[in-house]
Amino acid sequence: ISPAHLNRVEAGRTTPSLPTLLAISDALGADLAVRLYPNTGPKIRDHHQAPILEALLRMLDARWRATPEVAVRAPVRGVIDAVLHDPGEPIVLATEIHSELRRLEQMLRWHAEKASTLGSSDLWPFLSADGQPPISRLLVLRSTRANRLLAATFEATLRAANPAPITAALDSLAGGGTWPGPALLWASVVGGTARILSRPPRGVALGT
Repeated sequence: ISPAHLNRVEAGRTTPSLPTLLAISDALGADLAVRLYPNTGPKIRDHHQAPILEALLRMLDARWRATPEVAVRAPVRGVIDAVLHDPGEPIVLATEIHSELRRLEQMLRWHAEKASTLGSSDLWPFLSADGQPPISRLLVLRSTRANRLLAATFEATLRAANPAPITAALDSLAGGGTWPGPALLWASVVGGTARILSRPPRGVALGT
């Protein structure tokens, strides 16, 4: 590291590279540490998410009020794909949509954490204007071979996290009954158009 470059770093006229930071720490007799702080997951661009969300919103009864992309801030930071609110029941659903699952346990943890953090969102004052509504969860998975295999392999885990039957969840979303509790729905995407399935995909018992 040259004196001229060091002077620019000290003056704040350039951003030091990692080798520069290593050289400075070595000269000071110090150890350089770089840390990655976990958030609510990697920012993955999911191009199947939008049509699935569109299909979900189109099937909702008028009693449900939907707000997509709700940011939560504390104690975890992230974005809930959609928040569904039935003020008449009342109930709030923290809704997550996934077309690909890389880590099942991480996805379930993030979903639960973001749901519990909904009170930190800008939306919460409106949701709780008439009292504190209970918060439940809705998970929507794209029906793919990989996701069906994962659901069959870890059926007990997914059922414990989302025990409500698909029929009861769909009935509630369509306006026919009270929300049955945390639920998992399936969606198919063909040619960019999504459809919420009325039953689990073939070979998957989860949701019945």
